[in-house]
Amino acid sequence: MGIASRALTLRANRRTASIRTYYPAGTIKCDGVTIYRSQVSRDAACMFDFDPAIIHWKCLPFSLPYGDEAHVPDFEILDTDGCLELVDAPDRDVDVELLAASARRIGMSYRQLRKDEIYGGPRLRNAKDLLRYANYQASLGDRLRLLAGLDEHGTLTVAESLAAFTETKAVAGLASLILQGFVSVDLDAGLIGPETALRRITRDL
Repeated sequence: MGIASRALTLRANRRTASIRTYYPAGTIKCDGVTIYRSQVSRDAACMFDFDPAIIHWKCLPFSLPYGDEAHVPDFEILDTDGCLELVDAPDRDVDVELLAASARRIGMSYRQLRKDEIYGGPRLRNAKDLLRYANYQASLGDRLRLLAGLDEHGTLTVAESLAAFTETKAVAGLASLILQGFVSVDLDAGLIGPETALRRITRDL
């Protein structure tokens, strides 16, 4: 396939992917425009935002030679080791070995996610609940009160922490501080609830 044909394939994939808006809209590690091919690919991206090994990710980065055709992977991911990886969501019918070989020829790796990596456990539901608040910002006062409380007690439950928010809507403020990396909750222990433990994240100066 020539360069012009591959460009047309890439544009066609992006046009198709942008027809619908997939939930949730907010992201924290996406580099560039958010264009998803399906709800499954959107769900995969939710997981990327909460993976500490991922620095950032891009949607539908470019076309990859795929036999006599071109294939546009769902994502390009940059990890903390500086490696670039092309990734597809599990709802695509592709020849994984062929795409992996094609990616190696341009110095990258390729893999297709398994369904259980996205849907196995409560992490996705928690990620979606938090990403609803990606555009919120907790006030300085609320942030200081919560962090001071965590410094004093070590951990707080979600229910206890909500009392720190007097200037920002409590749930939105707490979610924003989790998304910004000031505090953490265990996304795999169960759905976030009043009894969920909250911990402060120590930041390197």
